[in-house]
Amino acid sequence: MTHSIITILGTAQDGGIPHPNCFCENCTNAIRDPAFKRNAASLAIILPEENKWHLIDATPDLKEQLARLQIKHSLQGNIMESIFLTHAHVGHYPGLLFLGRETMNTDTIPVFAGEKMKNLLEQNNPWSQLTELKNIRVKKIADGQLLPISDRIIVKPIAVPHRNEFSETFGFWIEGSNKKVLYIPDIDRWDEWDINIYDACMEADICLLDGTFYAEKELQHIHRDFHEIPHPLMTETMNRLQDLTSKTEIFFTHFNHSNPAIHADGKVKEEIEGRGFKIAVEGMEIII
Repeated sequence: MTHSIITILGTAQDGGIPHPNCFCENCTNAIRDPAFKRNAASLAIILPEENKWHLIDATPDLKEQLARLQIKHSLQGNIMESIFLTHAHVGHYPGLLFLGRETMNTDTIPVFAGEKMKNLLEQNNPWSQLTELKNIRVKKIADGQLLPISDRIIVKPIAVPHRNEFSETFGFWIEGSNKKVLYIPDIDRWDEWDINIYDACMEADICLLDGTFYAEKELQHIHRDFHEIPHPLMTETMNRLQDLTSKTEIFFTHFNHSNPAIHADGKVKEEIEGRGFKIAVEGMEIII
């Protein structure tokens, strides 16, 4: 039996790396050398036996992510069967516009989203044109709903607290025949969630968690107040989950351009890996 595959299409916070109008160390390295570039956070779930795939989040980098995925897995011309959206922040849904008549002109691609997100897409331009022209068909999802995408893969949205100006925010459980993956690229604070992150990670084989910022010192360097930033620090997450690293593979993703965990010198990355945690990279694949 052929296993299903989760492919990491992007690992950066909304603005990507290089970040717009930034020439910090990480951004300058990415400008000079594409090896340091990171696209906005996104996943693909590939079903090789069916020659089909599904997308989690339609990022501003979708055009590049789509081409790389299709070439790597011999899916040229095969567009996604469906799209699951986490929330309405700039790194997670603008790629839907590539499905419109000016570009791909798709035919009723199912887009799974929360009720507020569904309303945003159906009632506001330019998104409403996608639904009016039947490029997409938005399907409402709810916390805990089981959404089978094949006879071996179930996707389950899980509501998490985040800055919900325009939509609710979801993470996703992705359960295959052999492994269960938890994907939470954005959350405000672990303490604000009605689920204990330790217990959730205990249940998972692999976790891909919000790694936007590394430590409070990083935020001071970019003149931001930790208390105003709606993301858990990587240092805090590691302290909470340290005892789980021998059982669960825990990766960080959704890196802000300021994050020292992705510096070219690799010093902070070595410290993170020394504690048993991992840094997600684009193109990485998880067999589930």
